[in-house]
Amino acid sequence: MPEKEKTEGTQAKRAMMGDGQVPDIAALQLLGFNTMTSFGTAWMETLGNMGSEMLSFVADRIKEDVKTQHRCLHCDDMAKLQEIQAEFFRKAIEQYTAESGKLVEMSQNLFPSVGDNGKH
Repeated sequence: MPEKEKTEGTQAKRAMMGDGQVPDIAALQLLGFNTMTSFGTAWMETLGNMGSEMLSFVADRIKEDVKTQHRCLHCDDMAKLQEIQAEFFRKAIEQYTAESGKLVEMSQNLFPSVGDNGKH
């Protein structure tokens, strides 16, 4: 291992473990965390958008769950109950499939494409 790498690694470990306080950002960068800065704002924005999308989806699904539960509790016909449950599962599969597609599409903005030369 080259002497410079040994020194940087030792400095980073010493800075992080030194007096028990919050690790020095420069020390973290020496340990390899500097690559996170290369993702940029587009990456963070896309992650935020994906998180928002997932939360909205989950909220909508919970509403569907409650609505279906209400319908089941007020149903007095076994055939109708089976119909309600089948409809619920059919709709859930369609919604989860659509949501997966949305998230995959959104995730394409996470990393810059080769033609962008790292600019996004």
